[in-house]
Amino acid sequence: MTFEIAERWFERKRIDDDITLIWEPHVDPLGRCNIWHVRGSETDLLVDTGMGVAELKPAIEDLFGHGVIAFATHTHFDHVGSLHEFENRIVGVHEAPIMEEADNRFSLYREDMDPDVVKCIEDSGYQISECLIDALPCAGYDARAYKVEPAKPTRVVDEGDEISIGNRRFEVMHLPGHSPGSIGLWEADTGTLFSGDAAYDGPLLDMLPESDIADYCRTMERLMELPVTVVHAGHDPSFGRERLVAMCRDYLEKRASH
Repeated sequence: MTFEIAERWFERKRIDDDITLIWEPHVDPLGRCNIWHVRGSETDLLVDTGMGVAELKPAIEDLFGHGVIAFATHTHFDHVGSLHEFENRIVGVHEAPIMEEADNRFSLYREDMDPDVVKCIEDSGYQISECLIDALPCAGYDARAYKVEPAKPTRVVDEGDEISIGNRRFEVMHLPGHSPGSIGLWEADTGTLFSGDAAYDGPLLDMLPESDIADYCRTMERLMELPVTVVHAGHDPSFGRERLVAMCRDYLEKRASH
């Protein structure tokens, strides 16, 4: 497989005065995580850090008003690839030990992935490409050598903990199902939810080895009751409460037998 060299690895879009969406256009949709930068009055917040194929921090440093806290919604490779680049790192209590060692089950190449995991993902509605990237971040990059670097959390959080960036305060929500320790950030004042992979407007993965459908159902029941204005998810476009409720209902109907 022949790759071109990407002119730039990251793209960005300003969502409002405080929030910027960053993504990796040369990553397959399966691994193309939404990276959310939230500007605060005392420090900034970065929700998830992408694949780690290219260095994230130097590519977006111009966004930082002061310091920055990197927050991981969960420890799957597409969300924590660049977590190690940041000095301040927040991970949920249930997956913090995983991040200290790094989960390197995934290769960028389909042929190197666990066939059972590939089947699970494709049965959910994704088509996995031969390689999860379609370009190289720089000359000489070895896609075969891709791995997630360990990143010991500097703060471990659980349900109900608060993360403050000065003028904005977020409550940690434990939202298991996709993974045991999936967490989101809820800002009641604005109705804003950063949901990670607990809820996004695409094929939901609940059959991974670490997934739990019963937990996912409870998470969906909880999210249905949340008075959200906007959900900024781990993948795909943002959406509002009406779409969230419909998504949760559809999921619960689909999994009613579990």
